[in-house]
Amino acid sequence: MRNPQLNRHGELTHLITTEGLSRQILTHILDTANTFVPLAQRDVKKVPLLRGKSVFNLFFENSTRTRTTFEIAAARLSADVFNLNINVSSASKGETLLDTIANLAAMQADIFVVRHEASGAPFLIARHVAPHIHVVNAGDGRHAHPTQALLDMYTIRHFKKDFTNLRVAIVGDILHSRVARSNIHALTTLGVPEVRAIAPLTLLPSGIEQMGVRVFSDIKEGLKDVDVIIMLRLQNERMRGALLPSAHEYFKHYGLTQEKLALAKSDAIVMHPGPMNRGVEIDSAVADGPHAVILDQVNFGIAVRMAVMSIVAGASA
Repeated sequence: MRNPQLNRHGELTHLITTEGLSRQILTHILDTANTFVPLAQRDVKKVPLLRGKSVFNLFFENSTRTRTTFEIAAARLSADVFNLNINVSSASKGETLLDTIANLAAMQADIFVVRHEASGAPFLIARHVAPHIHVVNAGDGRHAHPTQALLDMYTIRHFKKDFTNLRVAIVGDILHSRVARSNIHALTTLGVPEVRAIAPLTLLPSGIEQMGVRVFSDIKEGLKDVDVIIMLRLQNERMRGALLPSAHEYFKHYGLTQEKLALAKSDAIVMHPGPMNRGVEIDSAVADGPHAVILDQVNFGIAVRMAVMSIVAGASA
């Protein structure tokens, strides 16, 4: 069965998830992003690749950071960018998701960047748009956040050069994290031999070992000799019931401090998809310290999102 993100030529026409994408496609995105990174240093930061194209940012769920980086990325590609706050418009008046999309498609949309609280919403949209319209998932429910995973992969490759001899630890609220799922799929596809999931048992999805990760409930054991540490935010807005005793207790056992960081390799890098909860999942001394590459992630994220939009828009029908 053909991957629904690919057209009949095997080209990427939508980006919904990193799951099922080949190493070749992931590497192509990273290589393309590499050509866009130097743009940030130029006086004129634009290229004409999407001139005349319309990019609609459809955020059914709030995220200023992700929406802004997509907006900057599309503008640097010379696209016309439209930001729609769906929560206070048609959806709140009872219009269905697909009716909203059909109306916007009639306004000559070329790319929909979709963030939605329901898992699977971008995939549903991709199934119902015309072949010349492309859908990029900016985060759906607890399912996937592929561009965040790709900018994380770009950051890791930038600092570590090669994926095939790394130990990568993902720490925190893995149960509710679409970023963790997308990262695990991308890391294993790109050849990382050991991915570790570190979290209290209440914040681990059942069967996560089947995704090819090693599970640790003791952070000190899990961080030993790792090359990359990806910290995750506690997603209290998605939690149901008391999964943790308190934020203070969580920081005591799972917050990344300099003491715990010292267990990793001396040249380990620390990442975080943001927004950070300082003093909950990460100590400020670590977040602002020499091992942190968190601001680099933000910078690289613009180039990666430029790469994704330019690639899908260039795919033939």
